Amino acid sequence: MEESKTLLHVDGIHTYIGKSHILHGVSLDVEKGKITALLGRNGVGKSTTLKSIIGFTPSQRGSIRFDGVEVTHLKTYKICRLGIGYVPEERRIFPNLTVRQNLLMGVLPNQHVEDPWTIDRVYGYFPQLERRDRQKGGRLSGGEQQMLTMGRTLMGNPVLILIDEPTEGLSPLMVDAVVQIIRDVNEKGCTILLVEHSLDVALDLASHAFLMSKGEIVYRGAREDLQGNEEVRKKYLEV
Repeated sequence: MEESKTLLHVDGIHTYIGKSHILHGVSLDVEKGKITALLGRNGVGKSTTLKSIIGFTPSQRGSIRFDGVEVTHLKTYKICRLGIGYVPEERRIFPNLTVRQNLLMGVLPNQHVEDPWTIDRVYGYFPQLERRDRQKGGRLSGGEQQMLTMGRTLMGNPVLILIDEPTEGLSPLMVDAVVQIIRDVNEKGCTILLVEHSLDVALDLASHAFLMSKGEIVYRGAREDLQGNEEVRKKYLEV
């Protein structure tokens, strides 16, 4: 991948949780303006990779560069201010705050953005949230909480969004809605690194994919290459 097109460059990162060595030299590139999928079975290190990038579980070795800036050892809030957003699998909304208050929590200080995300703009994408404007986050359905988490992340005007399992536990109808939202946000210019358990969803959205196994990247390629490689899919993705 050409360096000029690379927005995120992860090079040989090793991450530990306690004494457990989770990531073993993970390297990947995310191309500007694209959706890139990070795939693999449960427990292979996909979520830890995202958390290492955003600074929740910092890597002990290796390098993470975002838009040419070394972010490996920066605090999470500084990484976010550079333009990386994070939609965690756990959603992590504020259950005792209203939908509107949750969205306002995503606003970053001292931003100067040409076309910033606003609550009205978020509600344009998530009309269900507008109808729940004054409801507390803890009273929302799982799908609505997922939308709220994504909306809150967008309020920070990220250039790159790390999205962890956005369709996990959602109804088929809600999955379709979330997939369309991710596609729309990408088409508006936002780069996305997506962890997704559903291969069909991931390959519907992503142009490139990386496969993980036991804390390592074991395959990388274009969507079409992975679709045509039944051996790799069976070895690393199918249960």
